Amino acid sequence: MMKLPRLRQILLSSCLGLLLLVSACGEVQEPSRWDGAQQQSTEVTSAAGQPVPGSSFNRLFPSASGGYSLVYTQEKAGFAEAKLQQGSQDMAMLSISDTVSNPSAVQKFQQSNTQVGGYPSSSLTPNDTAILVGDRFQVKIQSRNPAFTASDRETWLQRFDLNGLKQLK
Repeated sequence: MMKLPRLRQILLSSCLGLLLLVSACGEVQEPSRWDGAQQQSTEVTSAAGQPVPGSSFNRLFPSASGGYSLVYTQEKAGFAEAKLQQGSQDMAMLSISDTVSNPSAVQKFQQSNTQVGGYPSSSLTPNDTAILVGDRFQVKIQSRNPAFTASDRETWLQRFDLNGLKQLK
């Protein structure tokens, strides 16, 4: 009668030991390329200070008018984004980003031969236009509908409160 509890104890100990052994021998995953990208996008890499809170940018976006509405979609440190809609259609994405978190973003403006509203501009694709305000803030518009042209992007870029943005430093 004493052997049964002792047998249970041995079996339980053996099972726990086996469980620990199996879980400890599990496969170690290497970090994916996305893990590195996520880490890079959230690191502050400049000695110029911390990025401006994204909530500070919201008041600098253009006012919606002429049948357009603005729907804020993302806000984080150094970044804010909104959809520009006409009726139920997405026409463009508008964003402000603080380049203190990504100093390399400024480089594309250093060789710029074009300006919008007196600020250096850049277009990396046929569907986007960006300007650099105060050597720090990138204001960008990306067309989401073919009817929203480069001319429309330039017009809407100038509707941002660019003077207010310069003073955020």
